[in-house]
Amino acid sequence: MAELVALSITPGAAFLDALRRVWDGGDAVVPLDPGAPLVHNRRIVAALAPGSVIEADGERRSLDGGIPVLDGDALVIATSGTTGTPKGVVHTHAGIATAARLTATTPSSTGSTCWLACLPLTHVGGFSVITRALLNDATLVIHDRPDAARIDEAARQGATHVSLVTTLLGRIDASLWETILLGGSAIPRDRPSNAVATYGMTETFGGVVHDGRALDGVEVRIDEPDEDGVGVIELRTPTLMRSYRGTDDLIDGNDAADARDPDRWYRTGDLGSLSADEVLDVAGRSDDLIVTGAVKVWPTPVEEVLRRHPGVADVAVLGTADAEWGQRVVAVVVPSDPGSPPTLGSLRDHVRAELPAAAAPKELRLADVLPRTSLGKLTRHTLRSGSGEAGPIDDN
Repeated sequence: MAELVALSITPGAAFLDALRRVWDGGDAVVPLDPGAPLVHNRRIVAALAPGSVIEADGERRSLDGGIPVLDGDALVIATSGTTGTPKGVVHTHAGIATAARLTATTPSSTGSTCWLACLPLTHVGGFSVITRALLNDATLVIHDRPDAARIDEAARQGATHVSLVTTLLGRIDASLWETILLGGSAIPRDRPSNAVATYGMTETFGGVVHDGRALDGVEVRIDEPDEDGVGVIELRTPTLMRSYRGTDDLIDGNDAADARDPDRWYRTGDLGSLSADEVLDVAGRSDDLIVTGAVKVWPTPVEEVLRRHPGVADVAVLGTADAEWGQRVVAVVVPSDPGSPPTLGSLRDHVRAELPAAAAPKELRLADVLPRTSLGKLTRHTLRSGSGEAGPIDDN
């Protein structure tokens, strides 16, 4: 059987060479971040059990306890999901090739394309840029880290397409690029016209819905919609993972034992709705929904409004238990000027000028920085145990 090979190599030509050698030999890879803490990588190795590792010197060394992969497996991506425990998402060569073909039918890969890969290769958002370029015969430039100045310079040197997270979009000159694929959370609705909002996850090998529209061969449905048409988003896509590695457990409502069924639907855990012309609107994770006084409040629209407040550099909105309202809306704010942070009252007035009164925060917490993943995705669950800088108020 084929072997799983850990690639602990800084992104660049050496990584690409090792990847090609492993795939040419019929084996699969699991990318590791050589700059991550040793204990972190050891946890991934222990959980995913690769049979060998290739490091910076290019030598392949055997590891104890390796577990084979199936023939046709190409890639295992380590993801902690919502549990914090590493699990491996297994993708096949066939699924990856399909993903490259699907994105080639969109504006993200036309003409003399030159892709810049600057996101971490340990995530699908970064790794899929490499496979998209290789399988579509596009030019490829790889950076070892996402740096705004280097991203702009790559465009000036001829790179045409890039995949970014929203945080980086505000730091670069977006006009230099032909197409920018945006993934992760908090994608702005007023983004540049060349920026495409993608929706997908590690299990779907990245974005399979672009600007609300499912790619060719991809289906979207809403399970158990409420009176507003909002329910759990489910996807059926030929790019779906083969399985989770080494487990038959139920993960996020999906049975890994049935993962080889090509007609299966993947239950995302996200809530959203479909318009009459099949455009997907993603509301957020099911556990992000705030119900205050029987009114539903989604964090993302509130965050979008609060980011336009002059006193707010960054913000996260979440719900906490409230004896009277069931939940109250909490704004965790990184102030633009730490010496003169915005008041709760000014934030409430700012929100109520654009959104229903129930969306206005009833509590303000100040923070130096918000917890985010390496791809810039906000981790709300780490904020819910924080203490408030300003207590709750009673008016709705």
